[in-house]
Amino acid sequence: MTLLAVEGLQTFYGKSHVLREVSFAVPAGEITVLLGRNGAGKTTTLRSVMGLTPPRAGTVRFKDRDITGQPPHRVFRLGVGYVPEGRQIFPHLDVGENLRLAERAAGGGPGWTLERIFEYFPLLRERWRQRGRSLSGGEQQMLAIARALAGNPELLMLDEPSQGLAPRLVRELESILVRLRGEGVTILLVEQNARMALAVSDQVLVLGKGTLVFAGPTAEFHRREPELRGRYLAV
Repeated sequence: MTLLAVEGLQTFYGKSHVLREVSFAVPAGEITVLLGRNGAGKTTTLRSVMGLTPPRAGTVRFKDRDITGQPPHRVFRLGVGYVPEGRQIFPHLDVGENLRLAERAAGGGPGWTLERIFEYFPLLRERWRQRGRSLSGGEQQMLAIARALAGNPELLMLDEPSQGLAPRLVRELESILVRLRGEGVTILLVEQNARMALAVSDQVLVLGKGTLVFAGPTAEFHRREPELRGRYLAV
């Protein structure tokens, strides 16, 4: 089943044409990874889905509902969670306040209660009254993911979650993403750390200068990896 379907996205920043006829589908219950060089349009793709940078043309459908250009708060209420690059937690609020602000009633199933979130991020229970700005980079990233989960998303979009993390925390992040998939959360992951991304992915998308140049299962990506890395991923 397709949870998210993107068709013919054309997105601009001013006069700059960033996404050019981008089309792809995100299957429910899988991890889809979006790869590409810096400036290829990966973040813009997530922002177009979330309504932060509405496309000028094309459609975004979530659970077969047209959400193209909807404001972010409506997209969030429909069940799309977003962890932006740079975490963007509320630094002057404590951990508990960050999580409480994001809570949304579950559309079905047990939902992501605070207790369930603490099973993934036990340190956040200890830091409950600690302000966001005083957390380490890794702790802030965990809070950003936990905050997205508090909204009970069916689709979780993450933009460069491993950025700036120590290798140990990157491995922990891998484990968390796999566990979330096992819990039924569908994930769309933008990641510069291709090794980490490919280790958890079911499907791979590759962007080159705003155009989708590859979409397929991870196994197929590996068969074409030398060509794709050389043309679209190597710095």
